[in-house]
Amino acid sequence: MTALAKFTSPVGRRLSSLALAGLALPLLGLAARAQDALGTAAEPANAAAEAAAEIVTATVDKGDVAWMLVSTMVVILMTIPGLALFYGGLVRSKNILSVLTQVFAGFAMIALLWVAYGYSLAFAGPTEGGLSAFIGDFSRLFLAGITPDSVVDTFTEGVQIPELVFVVFQLTFACITATLIVGGIAERMKFGALMAFLAIWFTFSYLPIAHMVWSGPGLLFGLGALDFAGGTVVHINSGIAALVAAIVLGPRAGFMKEPIAPHNLTFTFVGACLLWVGWFGFNAGSNLEANGLTAQAFLNTITAPAAGALAWALAERVTRGHASALGAVSGAVAGLVAITPAAGLSGTAGAMALGAVASLACVWAVVTLKPMLRYDDSLDVFGIHGVGGIVGALGTAIVAAPALGGYGPAEGYAIGGQFVIQAIGVGIAIVWSGVVTYVALLIVKAIFGGLRVPESAESDGLDLATHGERAYNA
Repeated sequence: MTALAKFTSPVGRRLSSLALAGLALPLLGLAARAQDALGTAAEPANAAAEAAAEIVTATVDKGDVAWMLVSTMVVILMTIPGLALFYGGLVRSKNILSVLTQVFAGFAMIALLWVAYGYSLAFAGPTEGGLSAFIGDFSRLFLAGITPDSVVDTFTEGVQIPELVFVVFQLTFACITATLIVGGIAERMKFGALMAFLAIWFTFSYLPIAHMVWSGPGLLFGLGALDFAGGTVVHINSGIAALVAAIVLGPRAGFMKEPIAPHNLTFTFVGACLLWVGWFGFNAGSNLEANGLTAQAFLNTITAPAAGALAWALAERVTRGHASALGAVSGAVAGLVAITPAAGLSGTAGAMALGAVASLACVWAVVTLKPMLRYDDSLDVFGIHGVGGIVGALGTAIVAAPALGGYGPAEGYAIGGQFVIQAIGVGIAIVWSGVVTYVALLIVKAIFGGLRVPESAESDGLDLATHGERAYNA
């Protein structure tokens, strides 16, 4: 398979190339000295040089493989149980099992669809012509042709990982992106309708955008859009879908008329912490190998959410007179969202600034914009993932600038030009996801005779009405 096109820093590639050269030169020197000592002809020396060159090309490092498998596992952890608990604590007690089940079942379904055709449409296909700028093909249907011996290139010349590792790592991205949407329609959508919607949305929104951003022939990749770990692919994509779905479904009964308070903020706190831990795999794992740039992405995944948490808490203290636990964890998630597209492109100071700015933007979206426009994005998926993703994607153009300590393309990098490219990517993701979401909901509505549960079921709670069980017996 050709080299993976997902962006990483040219600086990292150059450093790795120098390191490989540093290994090759001593080997070549040893070969030359051996020739002199033995008095052999030039042909054996050339053969030794060629053998030394082969040593430093196309290698699979077990450390890289182990890191990628660990990253994959923690991204699963951030979804089930992390995201499930984060969402579950925010809904009312009569709906917690509903949300947990929706996240769990959504994860399971998208995992199977990814293996069936998702990976093929996202990362396989021709390198040019036809629809290659927008989508792949079915050449890897059910992972056809991929064996334990198949390898793909990473971002460092001569370094590879097993293709199955890349397949399963990207599987976790697809799963969490789809399940993030659950938070926008919580407590009122039919379970079957939700599952059908997620399948359609995954096929026609997630896969094309992932291909456009991360695959070599992709439209946005060709434009030079920077998205290290999924600002457009994951957060803007799911955030816009949640907003459109919330508007189409309409608000929950009693929205803005009576309190709809979270029933267990302890669950939400624990879920947020699991999200933060899982995000290390999400961001640092996106470098596809274990090296210095991975460490930079790891560090940025600490500093950005830390700045975001404190910025949200400070904003609450100034505007409301107190800093809440929910606000602190929400700010951390906002910082994590914002640094995602810039994780391996930003310096440490840039990550801190981006996390704080995005957190303040998300505070405004949740506290001011949502009540003003009166849309019921139940758990603020758009307010945090959508808005935070937009700020992060645009801010990447700034923090990636080498002149500001970033790791973007070193030659000819212009913040203004890159900002325009990032804005184009954001605009395409917003329109694409919004249109697909709206059409998918219309299709599902026709199939299921409506999207919402009956009023009586909403009043009784979806745990009992949909799943026939209660989370709490008392």
